[in-house]
Amino acid sequence: MPGHLKELRVTMEDRPGSLAKLAETLGKAGVNIEAISAATAGGSGDIRILVADTAGARKALEGAGVTVAGEREMTFVDLDDKPGSLAGTARKLADQSINIDAVYVVGGAGGKKQLAIGTTDTAKARGAVR
Repeated sequence: MPGHLKELRVTMEDRPGSLAKLAETLGKAGVNIEAISAATAGGSGDIRILVADTAGARKALEGAGVTVAGEREMTFVDLDDKPGSLAGTARKLADQSINIDAVYVVGGAGGKKQLAIGTTDTAKARGAVR
């Protein structure tokens, strides 16, 4: 169940092979990447991964010389897979002055999508979307 996943934020040089190094390192350590987001700017790559084994991922990455810049809990929601579902959840968070800074689709079946939502206040976000 994706609800136990945490986000790790990794900073790497923006060059060929950086993502391969990250994926190979985690694969060798037996850590599965459940979701990933990556963007580059100014020669640096900001990679965010959702994993179940954060301790194993952190140990493997740092052992390979990869900088782990952050770790955090996520808010998980199950939405109907139809237009407007995300809007309703985003509005609930906005109405509580909770800023969303990351969203991942982590699963889906039976007309539902499960999202992992990153915010600066996970506890408040979890209360707002219940």
